[in-house]
Amino acid sequence: MVEGDDKLWNNVLHASIRDVLERVQREEIGWIDLQFTDLLGGFHHVTLSASDLDEKSLEMGFGKLDGSSVKGFSQIFDSDVILVPIIGTFRRIPWRKSAARFLSKIYAGFGRGRLTKDPRYASERVEELLSNEGLKIYVGCELEFFIFDKVEVDVLTPYAGSSYKIYSSESPWSYGSGYFTRLGDSYHVTEPVDKTLNVREEAAEILIKYFDIRIEAHHHETASSGQVEVDFKYGTPSDVADNVQTLKYVVKNVAAKHGVLATFMPKPLYGDSGSGMHIHQSLWRDDVNIFYDPSDSYAELSQIGRYFVGGLLEHSRALAAIVAPTTNSYKRLVPGYEAPIYLVWSRSNRSAAVRVPLYHRGDFNGKRIEYRPPDPSSNPYLAISAIIAAGLDGIKKKVDPGDPVDENVYHMANDRRRSLGIKALPRTLWEAIDELESDNEFLKYVFSKELIETYIELKRGECIKSYSYPTPMEFYMYLDV
Repeated sequence: MVEGDDKLWNNVLHASIRDVLERVQREEIGWIDLQFTDLLGGFHHVTLSASDLDEKSLEMGFGKLDGSSVKGFSQIFDSDVILVPIIGTFRRIPWRKSAARFLSKIYAGFGRGRLTKDPRYASERVEELLSNEGLKIYVGCELEFFIFDKVEVDVLTPYAGSSYKIYSSESPWSYGSGYFTRLGDSYHVTEPVDKTLNVREEAAEILIKYFDIRIEAHHHETASSGQVEVDFKYGTPSDVADNVQTLKYVVKNVAAKHGVLATFMPKPLYGDSGSGMHIHQSLWRDDVNIFYDPSDSYAELSQIGRYFVGGLLEHSRALAAIVAPTTNSYKRLVPGYEAPIYLVWSRSNRSAAVRVPLYHRGDFNGKRIEYRPPDPSSNPYLAISAIIAAGLDGIKKKVDPGDPVDENVYHMANDRRRSLGIKALPRTLWEAIDELESDNEFLKYVFSKELIETYIELKRGECIKSYSYPTPMEFYMYLDV
């Protein structure tokens, strides 16, 4: 459950710590949030008095966490863990009067090293693995989500029936008045049809000004009723996962300030598009993008890049349990909504699980591979790390991805898909977990055995709970059987 010395732990200049302490004094910061992510991607914090900060505590960390109360961390008989602030993530929290935050790493107590079930440790291990080979990978992320006016949920009275109701002033069934968005036809709509602009623009400004996250674009997405997307600048796996968690944190708080609700649930609406978290990757050696090959007439993708694609396709059914990790994820992964369910690759084809974007010819810096199955309910540290591990396994084993498919796979006849040997993603989370149990060897350099076993156990439990509840649709379909 723990490992030896973390090479990255003490690799912090004392001057940086002193700068933080001086800023705390200068800006009269009274409270410090130590924020961290549990195994399933939940975001947590503990608030400390700023008077407890000094050079020693920032280096050694704070024993303020019961690991047995955090999903996936530790057992009740071994529950003392330490939160170690990541100095470079120190930021003011603008909606609180005198508070700042650090993101944190998790260590086992009594000097036993890093907690291997800390999800951020997985992304750090990926970076270390690549660095040892003289490589570096850059990751980009497109994050989609919904902004609703209100959601009412009743699951606490199961004997009387469970229910939910979504309110959105943008929806075609709006309880308000004025313009509305159309199902599957709301891509890049402008205000006043777009009623989410103020929320996402304020969130983007806070992310830029206070959290140093470069927002490249934000817009209304395809679905009705308030689906949006925010894109930010690429970075290392750990940095991008940090930014995903920070973006969710900021967006939810800004939405709450406006009296609305932001949700990263993959498929909240029947009959409309779900929300994805598309992951882009490019692999570099020194200053050379080794996914780029100008002599490749199809997509300017190198042979190494093709092997990386091969690894993604080879392990996609197992990856699904990590990148599409909720029972709701598989309501998004259905034909017809730009959500990829067929394991093929292509250029500029959004029905493919793996896409090689083609915007400009000769784009050495921008040559990348996009993996489309992930959704925003996933733990970004685990999802990004697992995707990279699958691609690297493809390079190691020289996995041929097969021929690209340049047609809408959704519209193919079943016989043609079978003749091409096209496989599909799992149809349920339970099926995806079965795949992960039988195919996880490629993860062994990134995830500990304990992490994988605990993750599978927790996800099995989610499935059992979710599948046990009768749904409104089941009453609609089966009440008169």
